[in-house]
Amino acid sequence: MSDFAASAVPLTGGYGGQTFAVSAGDEDAVIKFYVRDPERSAVDASLLELVRGLLPVPRVLDLKREGSFEDPPYLLTERLPGINLQVFLESATEEQRRRVGTQLGELLARLSGMPFLQSGMFRGGELTVEPFGFGDLTEYVAGLRLGFDDRQREGFAAVVDEAEDVLADGVHRVCLVHSDFNPKNLLVDPETASITGLIDWEFAHAGSPYADLGNLLRFSEDQVLAAAVLDALRGMGLGERLVDLGRAADLWALLDLAERAAEHEVAAAAHRLVSRMADTGTLAGGRPAFGVVH
Repeated sequence: MSDFAASAVPLTGGYGGQTFAVSAGDEDAVIKFYVRDPERSAVDASLLELVRGLLPVPRVLDLKREGSFEDPPYLLTERLPGINLQVFLESATEEQRRRVGTQLGELLARLSGMPFLQSGMFRGGELTVEPFGFGDLTEYVAGLRLGFDDRQREGFAAVVDEAEDVLADGVHRVCLVHSDFNPKNLLVDPETASITGLIDWEFAHAGSPYADLGNLLRFSEDQVLAAAVLDALRGMGLGERLVDLGRAADLWALLDLAERAAEHEVAAAAHRLVSRMADTGTLAGGRPAFGVVH
């Protein structure tokens, strides 16, 4: 880290404290240090090269594949223009939110069209897919500590049944999943409302074509943004029940987050949502239906 420390400014996102804005030669750059998962540096570099030209991702400037705790592997990329989409949406007009939503739907469609042969995590720069090995959803839920009482456990069993029924009617192919596709990991030009970057690929894997949609809409209540996203996705051959399919595919990640409710507010919000789903016995858990807005 010593080579970059003089100009390093911590950035939010990714593993806490591992990502910094730096100066590299004549351009601004971002450096991510891989202390907790050293092998991931090569995976992220390969993913950025794989999707470059198809998605708005930064150029890879330098890569250190191996290292130690004191001198960890790192990935140095260009710093893309734009501001955080989460911040932008706080004051965006309806037309700006609709424009952003259309672009998000287009990005999701591109991700869903990048196929892999099986689901799993990527290993190494060759992007070898290692199967998850979690078992089915019922087994996965049984192994979690969510603090449910008997009534909630029964209610969540109904949620699992609903999710499995919904997914059975969807597309069964495997594709590239960003796995953290939400406004905090997207950049936008505030003048034109154009998406300029999709960042933080550290959880990307091969999985369901609906998982990123579910992540995007997980906590959203923005009817205008959601309608624009869904309108852009319709006609892509992904099925009609896109909201339900997204929520069903997102269930694994949502549950993993909910079990860590004590760690941070996003995880606590996930636990509150999972609890509402258990209380109501529904996949929606009180979330908006997201009908089409014109």
